[in-house]
Parts: sequence; structure tokens; C-alpha cells
Amino acid sequence: MIPALLWSVFVFGLDALRVTLIAVVACLAFEYIVQKYLMKIKPTVTDGSALITGILLAFNVPSNIPWWIIVVGAMASIGLGKLSFGGLGSNIFNPALVGRVFLLISFPVQMTSWPVNKMSGIDAVTSATPLGIIKEGLNNGVSVSEIYSKLPTPTDMFIGNIEGSLGEISALFLILGGIYLLIKKVITWHIPVSIIATAAIMSAIFWLVNPDLYINPVYHILTGGLMLGAIYMATDMVSSPMTPKAQLIYGVGIGVLTILIRFFGAYPEGISFAILIMNAMVPLLNRYIKPKRFGELKKQPVKG
Repeated sequence: MIPALLWSVFVFGLDALRVTLIAVVACLAFEYIVQKYLMKIKPTVTDGSALITGILLAFNVPSNIPWWIIVVGAMASIGLGKLSFGGLGSNIFNPALVGRVFLLISFPVQMTSWPVNKMSGIDAVTSATPLGIIKEGLNNGVSVSEIYSKLPTPTDMFIGNIEGSLGEISALFLILGGIYLLIKKVITWHIPVSIIATAAIMSAIFWLVNPDLYINPVYHILTGGLMLGAIYMATDMVSSPMTPKAQLIYGVGIGVLTILIRFFGAYPEGISFAILIMNAMVPLLNRYIKPKRFGELKKQPVKG
């Protein structure tokens, strides 16, 4: 996540570091306090999981969000998303996404007030994300051609010259980090590729059927939290399926839900809700989709 973090600092300045540091410290502190004084067990803050949760939580919020909201999000991530299930290895849902959705529902205004990208040269305090422009335009009957004129270019979206949460603005740097994770075999290709491919195919179908109502699929792939969710959050080892086949089904489900929520839901973005919904399906996927066992003896019929 370092390339995406460095880019967010370049784009949003020291506010990006402020948000990240607060989120990380708060997650570490809550995990230590809850485990030591409430659960009465040895704290596990040194395993790095709370650190990762803090960074991912920071990646999912605007850089201008008040510090106390970040602390509330950290409490929800660690307390509700992780420790309420017993801690690392037992949580059903991705903790950072639990915190993100908790904040989105509790503080919708602060979570959707995006600071203007410093690279844009626009003299303003807040602006809209590309997905927000698309959603608002379509809801208000604005023509697709006019919406396109208000959107950044695909190049700007790929590099990260757009508005959005800390860690979702640059597809380029998210992909670079994802390649590193693949090389190190921390993740496999099944989940990221199935999510991105499914989202691309679904959005392309809608666009081809009615290009006057739906936006080119390139915009759905390069903007919003799709890359961040597909590469870094849906691949969480604890809350994702174990077998390749189950991972592909899991990824397809996330891709379908993400596009359906973007098109027909109340929020412009759907990746967070999609991942949490499919997190809940993981126990079923692990139970019913298992690799074939080799060397298992067949039961012989009993002769009467």
C-alpha cells in the first residue's frame, strides 16, 4: 500500500498523513485496550493486523475528515468488525470495511465531502468524485454527453488526478502494489481479476444496451473504490474463501453487486457493501466448494 499512500500525500498533502496516523494509532490503541482490560487476554497488536486495518480505514475516508470521526471509525473497525468475533482469524467481515460503512451511515455528509485535488488548480474547498458526478447527473436527467464533459479523462483517473478517498484515487499505484502482492504470493489473481472483469462486463452490457443512460465501463473500472476493494480488501485472507473456485464465485458476486448498487442504489459507490455481503457468504462457499480428495477409499457394499 506504500505507493498509493505516497501518492495520496503528494495529492492531498499532510492531511493524508494526519488521517493515516490517527487511524493507525487509534486501531492499535483500541485493540490493546479491549484485549488487555476487557477480554483479559494477551494483546496481539504486534501481529500487524491492526496496523493494516488502520491504513485501510484511512484509505477509505476523505483527507479532510475530522479526527474524532476517524477515531470512531477505528473503534467500529476493531471493536465491531474484529474483536466482537474473537479477534484475528475469527472475524467474518473485513474490519476496515465495517468501520467505513459504519462511518458512511453515521456521518454521510463528512464522508462524502471531498477535498479538491491539489493538482487540479481549482480554487475551491470541496468537489465531487467522478462517481458522484455520474450519479447526480443521471438522477437529475443530465444528458450522458454533458456528464462526460464534466468528468476527468481516463488518463487522469488512471494516474490519480481526481477527487476521492485517500487510497482509491490512483488505479496505477494500486495496481503496482497489487503486482507486488502477487509476486510475493500474498494474494492470488482469482479474486481481483474476477471482481474487475465482472464489473467491466456488467457495466459494458448496460452501456451497449443503452449508451444514453449508462456510462462507458472504463469510468467504472478506473474510478471509485473498485481497485482498492478488489486488490486489498476483498482478498483479506480471513474473510475470503479458501479455494480458487470459491474465490472466483466470490469475486463474481462482488463485481455484480458493486455495479447493481452503483446503478440502482442510493450511493454512488457499491464496492464496500458488496464485499461485506459476500463476506457473509464465505462460510457457505467454504463448506460446499471443496477440492476433490485424492486417495480416498470408496466404501465397499456390504454383502448380506
